[in-house]
Amino acid sequence: MKIGVPKEIKTNENRVALVPAGAESLVAAGHSVLIQTTGGEGSGFPDQNYIDAGAQIAPDAATVWGQSDMIMKVKEPIAPEWPMMRKGQTIFTYFHFAADQMLTQAHVDSGAICIAYETVELPSRELPLLTPMSEVAGRMAVQEGAKYLEKLYGGRGVLLGGVPGVAPAKVVILGGGVVGINAAKMAAGMGAKVTVLDLSLERLRYLSDVMPANVTLIYSNRHNILEQISTADLVVGAVLIPGAVAPRLVRREDLKTMQVGSVIVDVAIDQGGCVETIHATTHENPTYVVDGVIHYGVANMPGGVPRTSTLALTNATFPYALRLANAGWKNACKQDLSLRKGLNVIEGSVVYPAVAEAFGLPLKDVDTFLN
Repeated sequence: MKIGVPKEIKTNENRVALVPAGAESLVAAGHSVLIQTTGGEGSGFPDQNYIDAGAQIAPDAATVWGQSDMIMKVKEPIAPEWPMMRKGQTIFTYFHFAADQMLTQAHVDSGAICIAYETVELPSRELPLLTPMSEVAGRMAVQEGAKYLEKLYGGRGVLLGGVPGVAPAKVVILGGGVVGINAAKMAAGMGAKVTVLDLSLERLRYLSDVMPANVTLIYSNRHNILEQISTADLVVGAVLIPGAVAPRLVRREDLKTMQVGSVIVDVAIDQGGCVETIHATTHENPTYVVDGVIHYGVANMPGGVPRTSTLALTNATFPYALRLANAGWKNACKQDLSLRKGLNVIEGSVVYPAVAEAFGLPLKDVDTFLN
């Protein structure tokens, strides 16, 4: 199989979907790898590293898309890339379809086979290809939130950990999953007063066993959310419904109860965000203010630390990519039920229920394509 890796073109997206070691393994397995020139440079992997690994270098994205059976990316193909997609081509990347109807329709129209990193799911309900980036994003959420609490950036001028004689900042985390636990670890480690809200009592019990004493755990409901955010310095949105639009937990009118200069970092922005007033921003222009509250909505947060993120992501995605290359998408998804759950769009049909439900699109049974 010919595997293509185009250069990411989202603003300040410096990650790459395949590292030289992965290219070497694919070539050793009898496949060919075509990577767009300078595609790995943002993560510290120059073209020569790929050449040494046995990959070929393509001069432009059109060559990669045009000559490859399977495309590996980090972020979803955006509008300039849509005309290059083609029927029968496998695209393996983060899609987050349920948050974007135009994106979904473009991929339906393309006739491609779209396998989403974020919906590959193990029997344990773990999302193995989302986990590494959720770990990075959760930790970065606190790092970025701490920065924008500085007065220079319009924040309250509060140091997250405080100092002896001065109380630390209060960090409220909505959701106790992978993003939430990593955000809590960072915030607690910096000395902040941390509150995590979650709907699952089982999860809260687990967190009570692993979190330090400066983390408080509260059951998530409307009353408790309002009570907590009203005194928060930093709010981290960390909720996830796999493949579906994030629930709106913080409404526009709720901002009036929050402190002026407080910060919201909504990691759920890829799935539409859990804050009503959030919209996607970029690393170049990451924040805006609504009712005195700073909103941070960067949709590719891990792209800000591409070396760490690329290595963490490809550690997780490569085994699945190799499976797809060796067996082809159909046989690979027959053999691996976790990978099968990554199928979102197949040859013009939506096969993932949450995506069909988000836009009222017809849902086709995935077995129709695998049998």
